[in-house]
Amino acid sequence: RFMQMTEVERAAGATSTEAPEPWYLALLGFAEHFRTSSPPKIRLCVHCLQAVFQFKPPPRVEARTHLQLGSVLYRHTKNSELAQSHLEKAISQFEDVKFEAASILSEFYCQQNLVDSAKPVLRKAIQISQQTPYWHCRLLFQLAQLHALEKDLVSACDLLGVGAEYARVMGSEYTRALFLLSKGMLLLMERKLSEVHPLLTLCGTIVENWQGNPIQKESLRVFFLVLQVTHYLDAGQVKSVKPCLKQLQQCIQTISTLHDDEILPTNPAALFHWLPKEHMCVLVYLVTVMHSMQAGYLEKAQKYTDKALMQLEKLKMLDSSPILSTFQVILLEHIIMCRLVTGHKATALQEISQVCQLCQQSPRLFTNHAAQLHTLLGLYCISVNCMDNAEAQFTAALQMTTHQELWTFIVTNLASVYIREGNRHQELYSLLERINPDHNFPVSSHCLRAAAFYIRGLLSFFQGRYNEAKRFLRETLKMSNAEDLNRLMACSLVLLGHIFFVLGNHRESNNMVVPAMQLASKIPDMSVQLWSSALLKDLNKACGNTMDAHEAAQMHQNFSQQLLQDHIAACSLPEHNLISWTDGLPPVQFQPQNGPTTSLGSLL
Repeated sequence: RFMQMTEVERAAGATSTEAPEPWYLALLGFAEHFRTSSPPKIRLCVHCLQAVFQFKPPPRVEARTHLQLGSVLYRHTKNSELAQSHLEKAISQFEDVKFEAASILSEFYCQQNLVDSAKPVLRKAIQISQQTPYWHCRLLFQLAQLHALEKDLVSACDLLGVGAEYARVMGSEYTRALFLLSKGMLLLMERKLSEVHPLLTLCGTIVENWQGNPIQKESLRVFFLVLQVTHYLDAGQVKSVKPCLKQLQQCIQTISTLHDDEILPTNPAALFHWLPKEHMCVLVYLVTVMHSMQAGYLEKAQKYTDKALMQLEKLKMLDSSPILSTFQVILLEHIIMCRLVTGHKATALQEISQVCQLCQQSPRLFTNHAAQLHTLLGLYCISVNCMDNAEAQFTAALQMTTHQELWTFIVTNLASVYIREGNRHQELYSLLERINPDHNFPVSSHCLRAAAFYIRGLLSFFQGRYNEAKRFLRETLKMSNAEDLNRLMACSLVLLGHIFFVLGNHRESNNMVVPAMQLASKIPDMSVQLWSSALLKDLNKACGNTMDAHEAAQMHQNFSQQLLQDHIAACSLPEHNLISWTDGLPPVQFQPQNGPTTSLGSLL
């Protein structure tokens, strides 16, 4: 607020040695009234602040007024030149003004894509702010974030390390933990696992030993546990993560019962929090969805996605924080994959369109999620049997990502496209060499390595090399069973069942396909149910079980009809034209389809 300094500003050394003049308080009061009106009256707010200069105010008041004007113009108008002018004038000799001005000015430069102008402003402010703990820590966080956004994670980690040591010297173990956890997050992004493990161990000790504000302590625990959970999920260890995930869910329940403590820390270096309580709640829903998706608990994933999206809609009415849109996009990415598995392609396509719209509103969001968007379109294309489009989407996605796990996921799915097409042997073998699960697999992900064994098994099956296929699929089964990877398990079981059926071993085939059907129904995975029911029909027919064969045929017919209706609905949507988009920003308008244009033969 302008009218009254916040407690944070006061704690950061923003007190004035002189009592403010009545005219100054009056103009600030009017400015704040106009700024917080509904709707805000920004022009009148600016007039009130500009009127301060008419009174020839003292230099400190003049500097602070430039700061307030620059801030209002930057956040509420498009008058960037005037905003920049006021913010640059605000960087004065007064501590309570210059650091805040440097912080907002660097934000402004970044918004104008002038990152190289933002860095020196922050560096200079960091150099001269060591006697002002709050601002020194805040500016270190800000410059580290700027480097992280530029993908310069080494510089960002160095700054966070400096911040952690400064916080330790200043006697704030809480802020030290925030710096170290932030560094751990970036090290995880860089896959520097040898550095991550000792750092997280140190963080765990600091968090458990720190005695302070209960909400701050629990928020540190949430941060720590989120890093642990995402680390496990990145490694595809769905079963191993469960104890950590349970602790995280209990932790967020504890936070939701605590009342916000209005008493601020006495140490100015500790005037920070990681995320608002409501944002943490959405984040815990998000990692729960990620786990449910990987494990194949798709109804659970749907339930938590619905809760998270509802919470996000409420938050976005009051909060324009960019992280909320990021949460929303990641949630949609996961639920889209669920829809494709459960046989709801039309809904998935509409949600892909929703992600496109969110990315159109934010260039940074599009840059960070373009590869995922093309990957989702590739998966959708597979589901509607548009293999040429699927190949084009996956190829586009590969060109847009440097993330090793995503790259491996895309290559695995592209290999499945080439196997289905049956005439792309050279390209297929080239891909398979790069994701060989027996030798130099590119990532440490348990889940992706299990999927690579499955792809090898699928290829061997199509080539009639059944013993080799069984070896690969048994490896997938062993790995899937170790980490509760239910979808891979169901796919491997039904493919093994198919192999035993072809070999005439009906008993062993039945031992595979029955649990595959049960698992597919539990997930639920519509394609595996379709495949299993077709196999059960043929198996029972071959064994002379007429009633069971009839029941399986009826099930197969029902699944076929459901998938066929959904297929027609999806291909008839205007958004279906997205399958042709492979370059640049996603199209804003979609032309209506004249009915489905894709082959339905593969479904039936």
